Amino acid sequence: MTASQIIFLIVAVLAIGSAIAVVTAQNLIRAALWLIAVFFWVAGIFGMLNADFIAVTQVMLYIGGIAVLILFAVMLTRKVMHEPGSRYNDNLWLSALLAVLVLAGILAVVLPVAWPTLQTADVSGNVRALGLAFVDKNQYLLPFEIASILLIAALVGAVAIALPTKEQL
Repeated sequence: MTASQIIFLIVAVLAIGSAIAVVTAQNLIRAALWLIAVFFWVAGIFGMLNADFIAVTQVMLYIGGIAVLILFAVMLTRKVMHEPGSRYNDNLWLSALLAVLVLAGILAVVLPVAWPTLQTADVSGNVRALGLAFVDKNQYLLPFEIASILLIAALVGAVAIALPTKEQL
């Protein structure tokens, strides 16, 4: 095993450990800080794969944007801190078992499929080529637009949920 493979495994284990800490954290602020760690380790994985643009974008957008996420989460939730020892889910083991069963079902469906390889643009390390690939109708324009519409819909939904009801006014 080479040194880069060992470093990759260490970074991957740290990313998975941080992701587990995000899910198990009972404090919203700590969960958001663990999420920042996950994004950092994922950026490290992108850096190891020589996807420099995506690694820098990961750091700037996700880690930079997580601060805004923390602000929105604190502003939109009524009760950020819960009493020590209180649990959100009394059926933790049942939920974990259900999650493992769903994962096993997804893997049973996805792994046997012979996925076709698609012709894609060579955008490795070339920001200009990536930008052109995003706006070329034969490459990534449709997925790019679908992602932007999905993000706008999520933003409108978050605002609609955050609006106070007539009873709260």
